[in-house]
Amino acid sequence: MVLIGAHVDQDDPAARAAEIGAEVVQFFLGDPQGYKGPELPTKPVEGVDVYIHAPYLINVATTNNRIRIPSRKLLTQHLTAAADLGAKGLIVHGGHLNKSDDPQIGFDNWRKVFERLEEHRIPVLIENTAGGDNAMARRLDRIARLWEAVGDFEVGFCLDTCHAHAGGEELVDLVERVKAITGRIDLVHCNDSRDDFDSGADRHANLGQGRIDPEAVLAVCRAAGAPIVVETPAEGQADDIAFLRKNL
Repeated sequence: MVLIGAHVDQDDPAARAAEIGAEVVQFFLGDPQGYKGPELPTKPVEGVDVYIHAPYLINVATTNNRIRIPSRKLLTQHLTAAADLGAKGLIVHGGHLNKSDDPQIGFDNWRKVFERLEEHRIPVLIENTAGGDNAMARRLDRIARLWEAVGDFEVGFCLDTCHAHAGGEELVDLVERVKAITGRIDLVHCNDSRDDFDSGADRHANLGQGRIDPEAVLAVCRAAGAPIVVETPAEGQADDIAFLRKNL
């Protein structure tokens, strides 16, 4: 059986895991909307596997130097801190360009990230995203081009079900189509979506409370065979975990 858990607050991840029955936790190392460097939890995180989510504002693909250069620095800092914490991986969004930019620039910028990383003891897990007309990882055709740029490095993939649905990718046979591109799925973000298919809206819902057929979500989880993290509203996380345990 795969490990199942949730995205939790960084103050005391182990206590929250015990409260909701999680075997794996994901959390931030600081402000997800800021450029401040990572801060390790003050309390030990024991008895669960750990994944770290990089700040949302990291965008290493962009042509804007004032965003790209700090993003590279912040990504490197979080990668080191996550490894020091014993995390299994660092999740980062694929990023985007301005509407008129050539997307190849973004793919090349991603490659430069890995070319310049002297060492990374844990994998970077690039996550598919829900919105953006010039996103690097919203749809599979873009993910394929991204993997042409970075696939020969030690890079993994995080598949988010809400992002796929809102981003315009059907969940039917999604795992097979992703693996045909990346060769792997390292982590599943198992989320329902508050919005319709191809809405571009990144708004999560508890399982069975949104617009995605729960059976489609379960099929993705079964096929992926990877650890599962729910990033759903906190009040329903225990029920979401129980639902997955019962039905997988």
